[in-house]
Amino acid sequence: MSTITRRRAAGTLAACAAALAGSLSGAPAAAQSKVLLRVSTPAVAEDWHGKMWTVFKDHLDKAAPGEFDVQINLNATLFKQGTEPAAMARGNLELSSISAFDIAKQVPEFSIFTAGYVIRDPQHQQKVFGGPIGQEMFKLASDKMAVTLLTPIYLGTRQVNLREARTVRTPADLKGIKLRMPGSKEWLFLGEALGATATPLAFGEVYLGLKTGTIDGQDNPLPTVRAAKFYEVTKQLVLTQHLVDGIFIAISDKAWAAMTPAQQQKVRAAAAAASAFNNEGRIKEEAQIVDYFRQQGLTVTTPDVEAFRKHVQQAYAGSDIAKAWPAGLLDRINATR
Repeated sequence: MSTITRRRAAGTLAACAAALAGSLSGAPAAAQSKVLLRVSTPAVAEDWHGKMWTVFKDHLDKAAPGEFDVQINLNATLFKQGTEPAAMARGNLELSSISAFDIAKQVPEFSIFTAGYVIRDPQHQQKVFGGPIGQEMFKLASDKMAVTLLTPIYLGTRQVNLREARTVRTPADLKGIKLRMPGSKEWLFLGEALGATATPLAFGEVYLGLKTGTIDGQDNPLPTVRAAKFYEVTKQLVLTQHLVDGIFIAISDKAWAAMTPAQQQKVRAAAAAASAFNNEGRIKEEAQIVDYFRQQGLTVTTPDVEAFRKHVQQAYAGSDIAKAWPAGLLDRINATR
């Protein structure tokens, strides 16, 4: 082989080596260019707000192939329930679904959405948060918590479930009823506002409490009543519809600010798709469950919901809880149609 040939061969090998090195070094660079979105949720895979995160991921992958790395962590395996807002504020977590109760701990104005008979139904929930009220309250959350709330998620409507059947038309008809509520002051206040004697009891003790008569009733969304088999130890469902519960898909402000406007739009669209999937599934399930409970022998009654709404809102109006609510906000929510 001549000197020129050897030089050409060496040059070719060097070029190939450089090309290979460039290719190898480019591989991790391409992977690192993906936007990391870690999701932490206490939801289980079978629940609607567990399955919705798969919808979020699939929607984003389809809209922006290879652009995002969505990592879903169910069953509170990444962060414990309630600790997600702090993790997002620190930049240790990108996405989660957080409750109005969690938000209200840092944004007292948000406590209006933990009160009874403020949100009327899932459609009202979407209209309130999809309009000017939602924009104002979401901005407060961003200012005080360093998270951006993307969309509300319907979690279910709480109803009253009684151990013994009785006529219930107005809050006066629940007088003397020992109604189990979660142990916080906000939940106990709601139980009292409904006209009952609010009785704190751990969720795991509710079934036995109903069976033995330690409590006369409990409140939960209907899917929870079925899952916990409370229908085995109760005789009546009173469709009070006293709390339309919700959670919110939230993203850390740090992650949000690092995205381009186009990326933000895609994430918002994915969150909207996840919300629609969850809401449709839950609403359909709740409608079907009423018939299921009738088949189990429960009496299902509907009280004077407007009488309950008026009584409960009056109770809140004179309470310390309502002192944090922005002036006129309740009237604006009530007027949203």
